Amino acid sequence: MLFSWHLLYNDSVKVVSIVGMTGAGKSEVSKVFEQNGFTSIRFGDLTDEEMKRRGLKPKEVSERLVREQLRREHGAAAYAELNQPRIEQALKNSNVVIDGLYSWEEYTCLKSCYGEGLYLVAVWSSPRTRYARLAGRSSRRLTPEEAASRDESEIENIAKGGPIAMADFTIVNESSLEDLRKEAARIVSKLR
Repeated sequence: MLFSWHLLYNDSVKVVSIVGMTGAGKSEVSKVFEQNGFTSIRFGDLTDEEMKRRGLKPKEVSERLVREQLRREHGAAAYAELNQPRIEQALKNSNVVIDGLYSWEEYTCLKSCYGEGLYLVAVWSSPRTRYARLAGRSSRRLTPEEAASRDESEIENIAKGGPIAMADFTIVNESSLEDLRKEAARIVSKLR
């Protein structure tokens, strides 16, 4: 269900969506926006909530099952549409940063709602760098094989590359966390 968000939109409202492959650093960039007054909404919370509801353990295979099932049931823009009430509520008080827009359809859904008020920030890291990070995570850990499989699925099945290609800003995250945070803060300053 799409809301008439364009009625709420004005020139000062900003919805910033962080896009990138798994392990690129999207959540870290989102934290910088949140520290600068944006309300953070993580699209993946829907997957986590549904997995908890079903009593499933957080593993790549069960997470993929839930993601694909939600998209089959609600359409390719499911995560954008199902999160719209949260975005709408947050926009009453602040700008919004979305952690993890995935599909081309989610992008076009949000673009139709926010027009020029939607900004995409792509976070890019090489597969080698991302896979090493993912294998070392304390939560939502992925083996290199699981990460490669997820990359393939997200590129082929949900057109994740499209939103990355349409980014207004791109951060190359191949060095330190401090450098990533500085780049994110630079983008926040440009959007003020």
